[in-house]
Amino acid sequence: MAFKFRSRTSIFIHDLLMVPLAWFGAYWLRFNLDVIPDDYFYSGLLFLPVVIAIQVTAFSAFGLYRGVWRFSSMPDLVRIAQSVLTGIFFITGLLFLYNRLEGVPRSVLPLYVLILLAFLCVPRFVYRFWKERGFVERVGQRALIVGAGSAGEMLARDLLSNPDSGYIPVIFADDQPSKFRREIRGIRVAGRVEQLADLIEQWEIEVVLIAVPSATDSQMRRIVEICESCHVPFQTLPSVKELLSGSVTKANLRNVSIMDILGRDPVRLDWQRIRSSLNDKTIVVTGGGGSIGSELCKQLARLQPRKLIIFDQCEFNLYKIDADLTRLNSQLQHLAVLGDVADPLAVGQLIDQQRPDVIFHAAAYKHVPLLESQAREAVHNNLIGTKILAEAAIAGAVERFVLISTDKAVNPTNVMGATKRAAEILCQNLNRNGVTRFMTVRFGNVLDSAGSVVPLFREQIQAGGPVTVTHPDITRYFMTIPEACQLIMQAETVGEGGEIFVLDMGEPVKIVYLAEQMIRLSGKVPGKDIKIEFVGLRPGEKLYEELFHDEEKLIETGYSKLRLARARIYDNDQWFDTISQLTLACQSTDQQHVLQLLKNLVPEFKSDTSIS
Repeated sequence: MAFKFRSRTSIFIHDLLMVPLAWFGAYWLRFNLDVIPDDYFYSGLLFLPVVIAIQVTAFSAFGLYRGVWRFSSMPDLVRIAQSVLTGIFFITGLLFLYNRLEGVPRSVLPLYVLILLAFLCVPRFVYRFWKERGFVERVGQRALIVGAGSAGEMLARDLLSNPDSGYIPVIFADDQPSKFRREIRGIRVAGRVEQLADLIEQWEIEVVLIAVPSATDSQMRRIVEICESCHVPFQTLPSVKELLSGSVTKANLRNVSIMDILGRDPVRLDWQRIRSSLNDKTIVVTGGGGSIGSELCKQLARLQPRKLIIFDQCEFNLYKIDADLTRLNSQLQHLAVLGDVADPLAVGQLIDQQRPDVIFHAAAYKHVPLLESQAREAVHNNLIGTKILAEAAIAGAVERFVLISTDKAVNPTNVMGATKRAAEILCQNLNRNGVTRFMTVRFGNVLDSAGSVVPLFREQIQAGGPVTVTHPDITRYFMTIPEACQLIMQAETVGEGGEIFVLDMGEPVKIVYLAEQMIRLSGKVPGKDIKIEFVGLRPGEKLYEELFHDEEKLIETGYSKLRLARARIYDNDQWFDTISQLTLACQSTDQQHVLQLLKNLVPEFKSDTSIS
């Protein structure tokens, strides 16, 4: 087997040789670098085997050979110091008991400690410096690292220690004035983020690496816009939520995605409370094969529920999430049930057989223009389906029922939003009956969900354009799917019943800005390589969405990004009489009558839709 200088055997031999060198080096210094007198030399030689035996034992006991020279650091230095000091303690004690240290000058002992520390530490750190910096020819792109914090330092350290990384870290850029002109691992903090263009030209930078995983969406958006104006490639580290291991390496780097720009604010959750609320519970997720439902199932699976039931009417989606859950957690007891929430028989059988403790109701039709001309189907699925499921939950004594709603339910101008608002009112009214606690979670668009604008724009860009935007001024709220699901679970834990929780979606984003950013992130120039066409508002669309009604006073919940909208009160008897009429109307084909009754249920529903 080939002998390697960095192997444990070679390191052990090195440390073993350092002990006699340090021992006699101490004698040599004691006698002023002159010849050691024979009496003292022979005494030292006599005691050397004892010194070596004790010191090597201390080295092993303190784990000097668990580390790697290339990554020697402060913990390694501490272990070396502990082993040397422990060794001299036992050496001194044993020699004192043997002959009261006769033949060993007292100054030899501290000199031995200092020399041995130097002999053990200096080679390790010289080797690390040699591997990371000085004497290895490095080949790669000259890189500027944005962010001189802990993530930037770890990234620089990884790139320096790996000559084959493909990047040569040259300078840092950071907005904290206290870091200017400082050096991190020998790399200078040369300026602010706004100065990127000048820094890139001055230092001949070929690539920008963004190492700010704790950046908010607005901060990340600003950094990306500056990088785009510099016309050099750039990559980023994932957000702090994704870096769960705490390690930062070249492998973490990836191209910037639209999710980095629009969904980076970290969510602080009370995981202990969430776990205690959902652990060992039987949970049903309706619409569990959809974008929100499937991610919700995956996150619930990590909380070790007693049983997870996925209920969906799409066979393929149900098959896919069932396979994903099996792969993620083979120990999870879960069941995929094919069915429709608007089917009373299927819903009743589900509740009777599974006896769930919690229901997350994510099943809904959500495509606004498509539903404008199909009010009956929208009402039947989104409202009547919710009513059937909610009443079955009450009959089955389900503990908690969480309705997943939308910002389109606020002052709705389309059928989809009106049906979701009616479902919200239904859950508020039903909360007064039985033991089931009903609560609603309302939020805006989720990035990259099925049928949303992000995958549509991605397909249009891949096809060479044009990218179609309905209106230059249209805006929407955005949130990542995992973040939305986490806040849904948080709302479930704090709800007492009857509440409408509103997720803080941050600032609304112009859809044309979203389109431009996606084009730029694909390496193209908006308006030049890929055209943007404005096609006009679709049926039921409005320029901007709202997260709460004027009469819904927002109340803080004590949890980041989770607020409570004070519910409005409706006449219970009159409202249920109207929904009974609406249920009967859905059994006919008179969609105009369905639409009129829906408007009666939701007074704020303003729409010019007329169905012949």
